[in-house]
Amino acid sequence: MTFERAIRTCFKKYVQFTGRAPRSEYWWWVLFVLIVMITAHLIDNYVIAPTLGLPAGSVQDGAPLSSILTIAFFLPSLAVAVRRLHDSNKSGFWLLIAFIPILGELLLLYWFVQPSYQGKTKY
Repeated sequence: MTFERAIRTCFKKYVQFTGRAPRSEYWWWVLFVLIVMITAHLIDNYVIAPTLGLPAGSVQDGAPLSSILTIAFFLPSLAVAVRRLHDSNKSGFWLLIAFIPILGELLLLYWFVQPSYQGKTKY
């Protein structure tokens, strides 16, 4: 799956928590969100902050562009993560394990890098 197609798919399936998402779709989405958020933080700190009369690089909390994008990307990111777990034949509720510090994130990372489950999944 190409970068453009993966991003388009994630936006098209904005709140679709059913089905499967292959590794490439999930990781292209993660890369896209990372690039967009870094760019938004730079714009917040070096374009918007000086416009508001604040010193450059001083906007940390309440950065307007970053906040809007975080809200916009929340549901599609959650949906593609659930679909990725389904592709590994795991329930989407396993995302809740992320609330266990370190161990939860490491387990999810392990599952997200695993190849797709071959065959019909339960989800």
